[in-house]
Amino acid sequence: MNFKNKYVLALDQGTTTSRAILFNHQGSIITLAQKAFQQYFPKPGWVEHDPNEIWYTQSSVIKEVMAKADVTDTHIACIGIANQRETTIIWDRETGFPVYNAIVWQDRRTADYCEELKSQGYAERIQQKTGLVIDAYFSATKIKWVLDNVKGVRERAERGELCFGTVDTWLVWKLTRGEKFITDITNASRTMLFNIRTQEWDKELLDLFTIPASMLPRVVGCSEVYCEASLPLFKKGIPVSGMAGDQQAALFGQLCVEEGMIKTTYGTGCFMIVNTGDKPVLSQNNLLTTIAWKLGDKVTYALEGSVFVGGAVVQWLRDGIGLIPNASITEQMAKSVSDNGGVYFVPALTGLGAPYWDQYARGAIIGITRGTTAAHLTRAALEGICYQVYDVLTAMENDIHAKPKEIRVDGGAIANNFLMQFQADISRCPVVRPQVLETTALGAAYLAGLAVNYWKDVDELKEQWCLDKVFSAQMKEEVARQQLAEWHKAVGRSQQWAVD
Repeated sequence: MNFKNKYVLALDQGTTTSRAILFNHQGSIITLAQKAFQQYFPKPGWVEHDPNEIWYTQSSVIKEVMAKADVTDTHIACIGIANQRETTIIWDRETGFPVYNAIVWQDRRTADYCEELKSQGYAERIQQKTGLVIDAYFSATKIKWVLDNVKGVRERAERGELCFGTVDTWLVWKLTRGEKFITDITNASRTMLFNIRTQEWDKELLDLFTIPASMLPRVVGCSEVYCEASLPLFKKGIPVSGMAGDQQAALFGQLCVEEGMIKTTYGTGCFMIVNTGDKPVLSQNNLLTTIAWKLGDKVTYALEGSVFVGGAVVQWLRDGIGLIPNASITEQMAKSVSDNGGVYFVPALTGLGAPYWDQYARGAIIGITRGTTAAHLTRAALEGICYQVYDVLTAMENDIHAKPKEIRVDGGAIANNFLMQFQADISRCPVVRPQVLETTALGAAYLAGLAVNYWKDVDELKEQWCLDKVFSAQMKEEVARQQLAEWHKAVGRSQQWAVD
C-alpha cells in the first residue's frame, strides 16, 4: 500500500474527554480535537457516563479533526483505539441501545460485595487467574450489579440478547454499525473475568459472578486488522487495526518495549506500569499483573499500580469547590509558596488504589492552620499526586527487585514543571518527559500502523522517541524522607473512613 501523504487516526476515549488525533509517519501530531462529556454522580461513590454521549463526542471529534486538517477518507491509512479501561457498558444486541449508563472504573458501588468475596477466600484464586486484586475497580462486579439491579436485564442476558463491552468494544460496535463484537486482550485482562495464563474467558469466574458467556466479546490481539470503519463517518472503508487500554497504549507509545522499562501516566488517575517481559509476575505488594500487549502470537506482561485520583483532584479544586479558575494556574500557585505550610492532601476521593486498595478511604486535608492559603492547598494537592505515585514506585521496586534507571512520563499534567520536579525530588529517580506528550494516542497509532505496515517494525518506532526534559532530584534526601513520613501519617487518617 502506498502511504505517501497518509496519516494514522488515533481515537483516545478517556474518562472526561473523547479525543481524535492525526499522526504522520514521523509520529508527529498533525492536529487534534477533543470534547468533554458529562460525568454523573447519582449517589456518593457512584460514577456514570452516558454511552451514547461517549459515542457522540468520539464521532464528532473524528469529523472535527479531519476538517481541521483538511483531509478526507483517502488520507487515512488506519485507525487505532485507546480507551478508559474497566468502564462497563451493556447494550441490546439487536437495537444497540444501552440498558443502563456506563459504570465508570472509578465507581465504588460494589465495594461491599468485593469485601464479601475476600472474606469468602476468593482473593488468591482470582489473583492467580487474572493477576488482579478483588476490587470494585474492575468490570466483573459492575456487570453483576447491572444484571442484579436493573429490571429484566438478567433474563435478557440469559436469553443471549445483551452484549457487554468495555469502551473499546462499544466504539468498534458503533464504528461497524453492530457488525463486530470484539475486545482487545489488554482490556479483557482488566475485567476480572479473563485468565491471563490461558488467554481465555474463565468459566469458573463467569460462574462465580453469574455472568452468561454469551454476553462477552471475542478477544483479539493489539495490532491486527479487525474490521473496516465506513458509513456514516467514512465514505470508504478504513482499517481499524490497533487497540489497547489507555495505559498499555501509553506504555507502547513511550517505547517501553524492553523488560524493566517504566512509565507513569498523569491523567484523571495516575498509572505506573513496568514491562516484565514474556512471563506474568504476581505481585507480593498489592500491584496488578496485567497484559501489556499482544503482537502476533507474542504476549508481553506488565506490573501496574493504579492511583484513582491524579489530575482529577485539580478538576475538583476547580469545579468542585471553585478554589482555582483553571488547571494551568496550579503551577504558579504552588511555586508562590516556599512549602506546603504543613498541609497534606490525601486525594482519596474515590478510595485509595495501589498499594493500599482501601475502598473505604476518603479524601482528607490535614494540617490546616490560620496561615493556610489557597496556594498551600493547591500545592498540597499537587504533592498528593506525587506521593501516591511514590508509594506505587516503592511497591514496584520491591516486586521487581530493582530500582529503575528512569521514569518516563506522559499525560496532560506533565506540562506542570512543579509537579514533575516534586516527583523527581520525592522518588529520587530521574523523571523523563518526551517531546510528544500524547503518548496514549501515539501508542494506539503505532499499534494500528504496524498492522498495516505503515511502520515497518518496533525498531523504526524507537528512532522517533525524542526527549524534552529530564527532572532530577534537587531536594535534600532527609527533607524528602520527613515529608514522606508526614504523608503516610495523613494517609493513615484517611483510611477506612467510610466504614459503618
